[in-house]
Amino acid sequence: MQAQLIALDWGTTSLRAYKLAAGGQVLAQRSLSFGIMQLPKTLRVINGRECAEGFELAFDEACGDWLDAQPDLPVIACGMVGSAQGWREASYRDTPANVADLGKSLQTVRSLRGVDVHIVPGVIQRSRLPNVMRGEETQVLGVLQNLPVETGNDLLIGLPGSHSKWVNVVDGRITHFDTFMTGEVFAVLSEHSILGRTQQHSATFDGQAFDRGVQIALSADGELGVLSTLFSARTLGLTGELSPTAQADYLSGLMIGHELAALAAAQRRRRNNPNLPSIILIGNAQLCARYSRALDTCGFAKVTLAEQATERGLWQLALAAGLIDSSSR
Repeated sequence: MQAQLIALDWGTTSLRAYKLAAGGQVLAQRSLSFGIMQLPKTLRVINGRECAEGFELAFDEACGDWLDAQPDLPVIACGMVGSAQGWREASYRDTPANVADLGKSLQTVRSLRGVDVHIVPGVIQRSRLPNVMRGEETQVLGVLQNLPVETGNDLLIGLPGSHSKWVNVVDGRITHFDTFMTGEVFAVLSEHSILGRTQQHSATFDGQAFDRGVQIALSADGELGVLSTLFSARTLGLTGELSPTAQADYLSGLMIGHELAALAAAQRRRRNNPNLPSIILIGNAQLCARYSRALDTCGFAKVTLAEQATERGLWQLALAAGLIDSSSR
C-alpha cells in the first residue's frame, strides 16, 4: 500500500514515528530515544547542508529515508514537540475541544528538508487550578473515532503514567480532565526517600501486595489521605509483614488506590449519580493491567483497553486539517 502520512508522537523522552496508509493503517513504525530533552548532537548533512540542530537531526533520523522515497508526504506531530521547549510552540486550545477544533489549529515549522511539520496543540482547562495536556488529547481523539456514537455520550478515558490523566468526554468533545502525578511521585519516593531504602527490585509482580495497598487506600485507615498511609510502606517492612520485594508493589497499589478513590468520589459528585462511568484505558499494557485491577476494586465495573490510539488520533487530525484527502478514510 502507498503511504499517505508520516505521524510523529514526540514526547519528553522518546520519539515514535509512523508511516500510515489509507485509513490510518500502519505500514512501518520506529521508536527512538530522541525526546525533546535528549536530542542528538552529532553533526550531519541534511539536504546538502551541515546541521547540528537537535530537532532537525532527530526528525531526519526518524523519517528521513521515508521522505527520500516520498518527498511529498505530509507530516503531523503531537506531544511535547509543541511545548515552549519544543521545536515550535503550538498554543493550547481551550476545553471543550474536539478533532475539528485541534485540526484547525496546527502550528507549522519548516524543516531543512523543505518539508512542513504540522504540530498539534495541547488542551487547557481554565479554572482556579488550571490543567493542561499535550499529546494525550491526540490519544483520546483517536479512541473516540472508533467508538459507536452512543458510547461517546458519557465516557471517562484514563491515561495512566507519570502524570495520569482522566478525561471526561461528552458528544465527542474533551470537556474536563484531572491530572494525578502518581507515577512521578512513586518514582521519587522509591528512589529518593526513606521508603526506597528497604525495597528490593523484583521482576515478578506481587499481586497480593498490590491489592493490599489498594485496600488500605479504600479502608478507614486511608481516610486521612495518602500522606498518612505512605509511611506504612516502611513500617510493614520493619514489622516483617511485608517483604522487601513486595514493598514496591504495595506502595504502587497504595498510591493508585488513593488516586482512584479520589477519582470515584469526584465522578459521583460531578455526575450527581452513584453509578460510575465506563472507562477506556490507554497506555502501557502492564501499567494499564494494574489500573484495571484497582479500578475493579474501586467499583468501576466496565473497563476496556484501547490500542493504537496515538496513530489513529494523528490520522484523524490530519484529515480534519486537510493534510490528506478525506476519501482516504
